[in-house]
Amino acid sequence: MWVRQARREDIPRVAEIFVFVRREKFFPVFQYEPYSFGELQVLPVAREYEASPGRLGNVLVYDDGIVRGFLELDGEEVKHLYVEPFFRGRGIGAALLEYAVKARGARWLWVLEKNPQAVRFYERHGFALTGEKEREEGTEEYLLRMEKPAV
Repeated sequence: MWVRQARREDIPRVAEIFVFVRREKFFPVFQYEPYSFGELQVLPVAREYEASPGRLGNVLVYDDGIVRGFLELDGEEVKHLYVEPFFRGRGIGAALLEYAVKARGARWLWVLEKNPQAVRFYERHGFALTGEKEREEGTEEYLLRMEKPAV
């Protein structure tokens, strides 16, 4: 298995993936340039991870010699699951999610309503929409809650 606990030396790559995937997936929905191309920069994101070692302890990376994706947890919640766009379709997201569920007890997450590709991905991996939704802070867009039923 190529999934492992993130280490300090992974921070630049995690930050890079974080920034580029958020721009790719969220800018078309939110259309807010000051955040996507102003605030959202690799160096500040990397500094956030460095300043919070506890946060890095909740990050898993897929590393087969190259860090190709990562998953960040907050307890049982999947906070972020991002795969470098060039490496999608290779089972990287599935491997990260499966590991997080089995080894770390991941059970639920929020997904952007206008990201049906992500909803379908999580459904294929046993997560189901709960019917609960809330607005993404400061926007008119909705997040949908998904949970993995206990086995």
